[in-house]
Amino acid sequence: MQHVLTLIAPAGELPATRLPPVRDALSALGARLGQPDWLAEAEAVDLPFDGLAPEQADAAARAALAGAPVDCVAQPAEGRRKRLLVADMDSTIVTSETLDELAAYAGLKEQVAEITRRSMNGEIDFATALRERVAMLKGLSLSALEATWKETHPMPGARALVRTMVANGAHCALASGGFTWFTGRVASLLGFSSHHANVLEDDGKALTGTVAEPIFDRDAKLTTLKHLAAELGLPLSASLAVGDGANDLAMIGAAGLGVAYHAKPVVAASARVRVDHNDLKALLYAQGYRASEFVS
Repeated sequence: MQHVLTLIAPAGELPATRLPPVRDALSALGARLGQPDWLAEAEAVDLPFDGLAPEQADAAARAALAGAPVDCVAQPAEGRRKRLLVADMDSTIVTSETLDELAAYAGLKEQVAEITRRSMNGEIDFATALRERVAMLKGLSLSALEATWKETHPMPGARALVRTMVANGAHCALASGGFTWFTGRVASLLGFSSHHANVLEDDGKALTGTVAEPIFDRDAKLTTLKHLAAELGLPLSASLAVGDGANDLAMIGAAGLGVAYHAKPVVAASARVRVDHNDLKALLYAQGYRASEFVS
């Protein structure tokens, strides 16, 4: 079969009884179906199919599931295991927005978080928003960085995603509109191959309220994806990009498998593949990995 539809749900929430309505919906559109292949019992299953475009299969499956907490990924079966991962960090690989949490130590979390929200929704220019937020933190002690790091936690499934892909020969990169101070630590903790982000400037004791130019933004994320693919000798079809904000849209759109992860509305509406209900292990199931293959 040329295509595969992967259904993914939180553990135990994908009983076999959910499959017949989906299979019937695909058949009604003229698809030829193969046998279900369970990647994890009651959690993830592959449904091979032919005779239908992935976009049609995805839409039909979502309609048949009628709002059930199941994520759907329809794609060509060939080349689904990716050799390059480029991932956003804040609210994707870690559970928080590190700049917002850092601002809490200046008593400015609400003000900074509102600018972050508007930027991630694509309402204001990312670079302008970043400079504005960083300027508000001028004079903040560097100890606030350490305190923020102590409260920064990996997203569920992040460690398994990165370590499983690296163990299978993939290059895994962080591409963040945040700061190298955090991406370096996250990369080391989770096993990323490289990290790319903005440089937060300081005078040795406190933040100067500035960020090094040029700003690492939406275009820089896309450029990083393309450069890494070229360096590794890979076509973009062999890449996976994941993020949640508007500055992730360019790389999500260019990657072979671009995923909007628990994304802001503008991103969820634009990305063809969405993960709304599951943790980051869904990206492994989407690549055809079985739960027994996960490296934690």
